[in-house]
Amino acid sequence: MSDNDQQLRVSKIRNGTVIDHIAGGQALNVLAILGIDGTSGDSVSVAMNMPSDRLGHKDVVKVEGRELSQDEVDVLSLIAPAATINIIRDYDVVEKRRVERPSVVEGVLECPNHNCITTEDEPVDSRFAVGDDGVRCEYCDTIIRDDLPAHILAE
Repeated sequence: MSDNDQQLRVSKIRNGTVIDHIAGGQALNVLAILGIDGTSGDSVSVAMNMPSDRLGHKDVVKVEGRELSQDEVDVLSLIAPAATINIIRDYDVVEKRRVERPSVVEGVLECPNHNCITTEDEPVDSRFAVGDDGVRCEYCDTIIRDDLPAHILAE
């Protein structure tokens, strides 16, 4: 058998998004960020811990029939800074870009500080400054360093 015969093959998608170069083991967190839990009927393919020259091991997520919003890409960049987003239409890649970490994410994360103004009944969207070691709430200065997907606001 040749190397090509031994590789796992995941079928192409007609329309949607392929998220490539996710750090190995982070695909499930990517699905959480995208709000994909298997109940919505989205057709999703996940490949985890695949060999990668650039990352050592990588994950790949394919989502049929959905193109990511900029807010989704911004949050995705926090846990998958090396990811590449491929937009697929009629089986062809029509757009390919690397994620870029924004300096601020707004309205997509929940502050873990229960006394923060963004967690009360005030009409204030959360706003986090993005740093190298995590994200910092711009209202109460609480820093989130770990388990970022647990702080994603439900849509």
